[in-house]
Amino acid sequence: MNSFIKYICVFCGGIGLLTSTTACTNLDEETFSEITESTYKYEAGDATKVVGSSYANLRGFVGFNTYYIQEICTDETVQPANQAGWDDGGVFRRMHLHSWNTNQAHVNEYWNCCYTGILLANRAIEIISEDDFPISSTENKASLIAETRALRAYYYWLVMDNWGDAPLVSASTSEQPEKTSRVEIYKFVVQELTECMNDLSEQKDASNYGRFNKWGAKALLANVYLNAEVYTGTPQWEACIKECNDILNSGQYQLESDYLAPFKVYNEGSVENIFVIPFDAVYAQGFEIYKAILHAANQATYKLQDSPWGPGSYKAVPQFINTYDPDDERLDMTWIQGQQYAADGTPLKGSYDMMGKPLVFVNSMPDGIFTGEADGFRLQKYEIQEECKTFMNNDFVIFRLAQVYMMKAECLLRTGKADEAAQLVTTVRQRAFRNHPEKAKVTGNDLKQPSKYVYGTVSDYVLTPQGKSYPEQFGRFYDELGWEFVGETMRRRDMIRFGHFTKAEWLSHKPNGDFRSLFPIPQEAVDANPNLKQNPAYE
Repeated sequence: MNSFIKYICVFCGGIGLLTSTTACTNLDEETFSEITESTYKYEAGDATKVVGSSYANLRGFVGFNTYYIQEICTDETVQPANQAGWDDGGVFRRMHLHSWNTNQAHVNEYWNCCYTGILLANRAIEIISEDDFPISSTENKASLIAETRALRAYYYWLVMDNWGDAPLVSASTSEQPEKTSRVEIYKFVVQELTECMNDLSEQKDASNYGRFNKWGAKALLANVYLNAEVYTGTPQWEACIKECNDILNSGQYQLESDYLAPFKVYNEGSVENIFVIPFDAVYAQGFEIYKAILHAANQATYKLQDSPWGPGSYKAVPQFINTYDPDDERLDMTWIQGQQYAADGTPLKGSYDMMGKPLVFVNSMPDGIFTGEADGFRLQKYEIQEECKTFMNNDFVIFRLAQVYMMKAECLLRTGKADEAAQLVTTVRQRAFRNHPEKAKVTGNDLKQPSKYVYGTVSDYVLTPQGKSYPEQFGRFYDELGWEFVGETMRRRDMIRFGHFTKAEWLSHKPNGDFRSLFPIPQEAVDANPNLKQNPAYE
């Protein structure tokens, strides 16, 4: 996990790659205080370390930024203020209300992390591609370049997904880049993944864990095709099915019998996970989402070294919780609810608006702006290790086999093969209804039914339904995606694809413009680069 980094990348509108004495921000990598690119002599075995720098950068996504810009702007989760604070100048409220501006910190950090990774990947490809670069007997130059291209494609997928038109730079340069259209970035990503596929390893073992092998690249390409209609206006359902079939037929991955197995502490042994961002409490730090989720009193539940932050704030939107079948085991597996207890069984009590009263997490909120300390269920998808010391030992899951099943199912559904789609959905649901196996089965007609989600706004705990103000297609399948993948940073993308993101109402959120399906380019980037134009409606 302790990757070799020689270069620091800075993206502030312009692009430049600088030799440096430090690693990228917050990665805590090893430093070489007297080494510059011109003086360092590469040795056999360095190639993997050079490539590793662009992987290490991925950890910057998972702090809280991934959750903030992919989850709390959706109809699944919210991060309201409370008596302990959690307003932070309205930064979380703006995500819920879709009123973010060009200086939204989480969006800016996400942008910077994307382009830092891109620049690191560009430079790694250039270095390893040099004729005189030494390659050890255990390294394969073509494969290393291919996986770095796949990783760069992943970063560019996030760029086009979140910002649309954006700079496309595939080599080190000091020039100030202009925007490239979303369609052209899409074509670049597809071409890169297609061209590098045959040079990627087909093996799934410790040597390439947390790195792109062929199946990880195919999962990425399937995701790109799944959302192609959003990106380009032209659907690619059959192309997505092909990539999914390749993964399913490879025999390399299996659905876990336990829904939460992919998210356990030390989850590197999961047979379901295809591509992850590795974390370690000592050597690869940064994953600490539990601090924003749990109530401070829950420190006693898990004997945590660090206290969660106040009463916590990352909560389920009650309207989403109400869509679950009560017999769906994912409801209890995913969400912390009810009376809270210390590890020894002592009932916990509140410390703020419920001072001295039993701490009982309830599925209700007065609105999405300000809530009590016990309002709202709390996400617990990633296992919280007892006696956790600040950082978690769970690897963050990007792609897993259940998603491949569901991507294929969605494409079948959209191409008129609803019954085939239902078979795949049933397969995924079976582990969620072990005590009621008859409920696991769904039909093609079921998947075509309206969503169970009652959209509308909430004021003083009272829901005012929105009614059907926009077209809805395959609503029940949309629900299935929520139940299976909540908290996995997919909901924003799913909401856009199914037409809900800029049209639906939930909690205190009301539609605030179709342009909100894209984020603004950070103002600091626009100010630094005269060639970089702000996204429409954010000028």
